[in-house]
Amino acid sequence: MGRIIWKVPIIHVPMCFFKVSNLEQYVLTPLLLWSTDSTFAIKCGGPEITSSNQIVYERENETLGPATYQVNTAQRWAVSNVGLPSGSNNPEYKVFSSSQFTNTLDSELFQTARTSAGSLRYYGLGLDNGNYTVLLQFAEMPTQNSNSWKSLGRRVFDIYIQGNPMLKDFDIRREAGGAFLRAVTKEYKVQVTENYLEIHLFWAGKGTCCVPAQGTYGPLISAISATADFDSTVSNNPPTKKKNRTGLIVGIVVAVAVLGFLSMFVVYYYTQKRKRPPTYEDEGKERKLHGTLDDGRVVAVKQLSVASHQGKSQFVAEIATISAVQHRNLVKLYGCCIEGEKRLLVYEYLENKSLDQALFGNSSLYLDWPTRFDICVGVARGLAYLHEESRLRIVHRDVKASNILLDSDLNPKISDFGLAKLYDDKKTHISTRVAGTIGYLAPEYAMRGHLTEKADVFGFGVVALEIVSGRTNSDSTLDEEKIYLLEWAWNLHENNHEIELVDATLSEFSEHEVKRVIGVALLCTQTSPALRPSMSRVVAMLSGDIEVTTVTTRPGYLTDWKFNDTTSFMESETTTRSDNSHYIMSTSTSTADPNYSPVDPSKHILQEIVGEGR
Repeated sequence: MGRIIWKVPIIHVPMCFFKVSNLEQYVLTPLLLWSTDSTFAIKCGGPEITSSNQIVYERENETLGPATYQVNTAQRWAVSNVGLPSGSNNPEYKVFSSSQFTNTLDSELFQTARTSAGSLRYYGLGLDNGNYTVLLQFAEMPTQNSNSWKSLGRRVFDIYIQGNPMLKDFDIRREAGGAFLRAVTKEYKVQVTENYLEIHLFWAGKGTCCVPAQGTYGPLISAISATADFDSTVSNNPPTKKKNRTGLIVGIVVAVAVLGFLSMFVVYYYTQKRKRPPTYEDEGKERKLHGTLDDGRVVAVKQLSVASHQGKSQFVAEIATISAVQHRNLVKLYGCCIEGEKRLLVYEYLENKSLDQALFGNSSLYLDWPTRFDICVGVARGLAYLHEESRLRIVHRDVKASNILLDSDLNPKISDFGLAKLYDDKKTHISTRVAGTIGYLAPEYAMRGHLTEKADVFGFGVVALEIVSGRTNSDSTLDEEKIYLLEWAWNLHENNHEIELVDATLSEFSEHEVKRVIGVALLCTQTSPALRPSMSRVVAMLSGDIEVTTVTTRPGYLTDWKFNDTTSFMESETTTRSDNSHYIMSTSTSTADPNYSPVDPSKHILQEIVGEGR
């Protein structure tokens, strides 16, 4: 087999099995069907405009709903809007003013703008890799320049480029020196490494909500442009139909080649098995092997065992789920292979393995407090993306320390979507078989199979306490009052001794941040799902953008579930019992009964993605 070289990220093999019709797939795909560009310009919320310096700002004035994306016809850029404003009279998420703007030669460029109630993202697609100059242009419009109360409106949001924070608490009017209708331009130097550029404007809850009108808040932007700081050899013209057909052929050929390569990988692994033992981690249900692609990238290959209850449909579900999302705090999937009963998933390899090994195992890693705090925030951001920002609303179902991997810089990435459920937001919850891990399961999910994204919030709360304490959520070797981490945390909280929870190996830490994390964790692990915050609110609390809500009531599952029964699990299986402790044990194991298949409301969503019967 000839050597295969990819100049861009490996094409996602799942494309051979199904279509994913959403914005994330456009960003994920290696752009083989597009010609690469070295520049793009967008007239946010308005018609095409040519500026005084002859830059053509392309039209972007479609109506974007509260959870909508748009890819322009030439597939050069895309926009995604998330967030439903309360009481807003602006369903199109656009604003207009016929006024003349100062501090610019192109007043028309600022007379229209795109707004959002929460999260607004722009993507430059198919860009040639290299350094770019990005210009973001703003002008405040909805607030009024008058002596009335309407002039008191404040719009405050954060700006990220390529996932990196550029501006926190950005206020357009304040940046303009307090002047209204004054253009503001922000210039940034950024690097494109994977052929796309992401600009993210995020409202973190600051500013006013109802001035000058109900729902006036969140990001606002007038125009975006990006220009390469290098001499590009590519054309900025959109691809012709002929190029599109050629790109399609190339895409199919490369996809088939990757499938062939992964199949050869399986054959090679088994033929070499007798010569030398492979490097793998045996985890009971699966094996994880390490390998290297032709381009030098080290990958982790997850091999599901024949005995695994994860059948073909679950395997395809995992591929569909991971391929449909892309975030810096989610593990990347490079490809897959199915041959008979053998199933492989090829992931990016993360050098520092899992969080539980770093915290509880024999790992040589030392996680100081700033690193632990960043891990906590990163995991929260990843879950917030799954729950609220991804077009597919996803509940992970098994948030725990062993499913959080650490890269070379100790950045956290949520992994193992084998148990993930696509969540139909038209349903209040999904009643499904319980699948997860004891100690991280939310009460309503463990007892009733009542699944919402708040089950992930509960699991995050447990993980946050483990990060602070450096211990597992249950340890029978400790004193009785410390055996259960949640119970111990509440005892300390009620006596204002939260700091005693901190891992003794931490020589230095921020007491303020520790209390903030513990406070958020106690909120996340409340008995009622309604009392737990959303993950976007968790991110805001951890980041200090909003105050942590004080919790005063110990959860009912800690006050009501007191058992003196010391019967072992094996003994309980051989006796007739009717108490709740047996029920939890028998339904909350990580491997559910494969013969139990209740009606799953999310099934039709998955079928739309993977295709019925494929």
